[in-house]
Parts: sequence; C-alpha cells; structure tokens
Amino acid sequence: MTTTRTVLIPPARLVRWFENFVERHGAASYDVVDGSLQATALDGATAVVSLPFARPYAGTAEPSAVVDAVGAPEHWGVLLVRKGGFAVERLAGKRVVESKVGQRHVQGRTKAGGQSQQRFARRRDNQARQAYEAAAEHAARILSGPMDALVCGGDHTAVDAVLADARLRRLVDVRVGPWLPVPDPRRAVLDQAVADAGSVSVTVTELA
Repeated sequence: MTTTRTVLIPPARLVRWFENFVERHGAASYDVVDGSLQATALDGATAVVSLPFARPYAGTAEPSAVVDAVGAPEHWGVLLVRKGGFAVERLAGKRVVESKVGQRHVQGRTKAGGQSQQRFARRRDNQARQAYEAAAEHAARILSGPMDALVCGGDHTAVDAVLADARLRRLVDVRVGPWLPVPDPRRAVLDQAVADAGSVSVTVTELA
C-alpha cells in the first residue's frame, strides 16, 4: 500500500527538504522525466519535483539545479475568490505591480423553510452575485494587459463566476496550478498565496 501527497516547497528550502527525504528513506537516485525531477529512494519512496507556473524542467538531475531554474513570469497574477471576499494581485517577476483585497457580506445558510427560505436563498444569491461582480471589476482593472500566468484559489465556483466576465475570459487560457484552497482572502492570505504560487511542487509517494 502506498500513500501520495503533494507539498509546496519554497525554492530556498528545496535542497534541505531533499536532505531530510534521504534521511527518512535512504540514498536517492535522480532523473529528469517528462519535464520534472524525479527522486527514487532506497526504500522505494519517490519524489517528483515540478517547477512553478507549469514550466518544464530540463536541467541537471539534482535538486540544487532545480532551484536555479525557478523563475517567475514577466507578467502574472493571483486571483482568490470566496463568497466572503476576494484578493487579486498583478506581479512583474517578483515585483508587486498592483493589488486589491476586498470583503463582501454574504449571509450563511438558514434552517427556515417555505417562502422564508426561498426569500433568504434569493437574497443570498444576490449578495454572492454582487460580490463576484465587485471581484471581477477589480480583477479586470488590475489584470489588464499581457498576462503569462494566473494562479487561482478559494472556491472553484466563485473563481469560475468571476472569470466568466467577458473582460476576464482570456485569462482562462493562462491559468496554471497549483489550485490554492485558501480561507476568506485577507492581506496575509494573499501574501501567502503569492509565495505558494512561486513554490516548487513536490509529489511524494511512500510505502505505507
């Protein structure tokens, strides 16, 4: 039986992460396979390393070389949306160009029945729609112009609703992983999301 998980590792910590991997699983051999670095340890555990922004890796088969290959696109952004708020940021490489964090009140669910429940549901849907429209308005302004990559997170339905705006549909083609399952966006949440977007993705498979 095996277990598999994927973790996001800041580039500066990747070499140390592999030192710990070897301590846990034994000496590892490295290969470059399908645009990723693959490590296979003595006990059969594997770790597959992928560059951020869906970029293929074709360098030397060692973790330090992967670190050297990490880079951010010239034009990219982060979009986080939940019913309770949104956050959007445009970056040029590592430099923040512009960002916006906003909150909107959307009522929670109710246990009421009948017409009261229907009125509540309509009010809640209207609040959510207004929240998404506000998020789309800011996203259209901040993410205008050329965009090489967009990392999204929050609630899938909410993000899809925002990107359905005619001004933002072009961004669907440049969406890349990872999906970021964040709580209601706040400034600290956005800052962490930007760091995660630029992190290396490592998929670890271990023998249970």
